[in-house]
Amino acid sequence: MEIDEIKQLLELLKDTDITELQIERDGSKLKIKRERFMSSFEIAPHVKSAASAAAKEEARKAEETQRLATITSPIVGIFHMSPAPEAPPFVEFGSTVKKGQVLCIIEAMKLMNEIESDVDGVISKILVENGQPVEYGEPLFLIEPT
Repeated sequence: MEIDEIKQLLELLKDTDITELQIERDGSKLKIKRERFMSSFEIAPHVKSAASAAAKEEARKAEETQRLATITSPIVGIFHMSPAPEAPPFVEFGSTVKKGQVLCIIEAMKLMNEIESDVDGVISKILVENGQPVEYGEPLFLIEPT
């Protein structure tokens, strides 16, 4: 292969995405290989919108949580939804509650501690499973005040 032919091939490859070329002619082999380096990059628009959608969802949840009353555990213990295993739960999702109404029991050192509502409202979310251990200050319920 002549130098002029090689230069011509290199010029043709410059504007393509081909990174490797191998030619065999008359018993001679020519292999051209080039590395592709990124000089700059752009973030695709759909990635930006996904990030902004996540940020909007986060802001919506924060706003919702701010308007809801949070009932937290005053002690460390085991969370119980009902006074006995066979008894119905004190409250369920969507239950209307009055200030001072018992929401659950937290068992600590064989003592049953009744947890009462601080506000009148509707149970918006129960954050703990029955029989689950809870810590001091852990959120138990979200109540939408009425």
